[in-house]
Amino acid sequence: MSKKNKKKTYLIDMDGVLVHGQKAIPGAIDFIQRLLDGKHRFLVLTNNSRYTTIDLQHRLESSGFKVKADNIYSSAKAAAAFVHSQKPEGTAYVIGDTGLYQALSEINYSFTDYNPDYVILGETESYPYDKIIRAIRLISAGVPFIATNPDPSGPSEDGLVPACGAVAALIESATGFSPYFVGKPNPLMMRTALRYLDEHSENAVMIGDRMDTDVKIGLESGLETILVLTGVTSRAMINTFPYRPNYVYDSVADIQP
Repeated sequence: MSKKNKKKTYLIDMDGVLVHGQKAIPGAIDFIQRLLDGKHRFLVLTNNSRYTTIDLQHRLESSGFKVKADNIYSSAKAAAAFVHSQKPEGTAYVIGDTGLYQALSEINYSFTDYNPDYVILGETESYPYDKIIRAIRLISAGVPFIATNPDPSGPSEDGLVPACGAVAALIESATGFSPYFVGKPNPLMMRTALRYLDEHSENAVMIGDRMDTDVKIGLESGLETILVLTGVTSRAMINTFPYRPNYVYDSVADIQP
């Protein structure tokens, strides 16, 4: 099949594009069904490293979506792909949750607090102070510092809670060492996602609700970009950025793949 006639592949942000919390955004379930009916390949992307792809599959299925775990790609998977490319079958001191531990286990990484190859910080329900202290001491001693995503806060049922970026800032302030953030808006996450699909950027489309992460990462990775207005960015905010998406839609319900 020629590139001209090849079906587009879609990389789709999850929160604010497909769902709000546990509730599907109107028209989003039908959009995913149109992708399936048209035999388009796609990945649902999330910066949250806390959950496994099976957990996220169940979350989406409970909201009415027909997706497989293979259709989901998180910053935990991207972080695992990155360290595997740098030091295969290495060791790590990890502060995170099941999603990050599983992604690293799948690439045969071992977990240790003694002379690890990396300190890797991800999302978790709570951040134990003793583990943060140990991470600070390892990083101060020269162990490279990786964080899954730069988001400073995230939603909970009771309101905002500190997220990976906030704890990373604490550790950076204590050590003087900046983390390498793997997740959006680092184009590395996009490239590892495309590699996961064995797809080229010129045949892929990024759909997101944020100009500062989704559109930015798509632009910098050479993808066509679509902004939807069901999440963070309003139409009035677009002009405050120096770059533009290729297309703007009220929601994914209006996208015809």
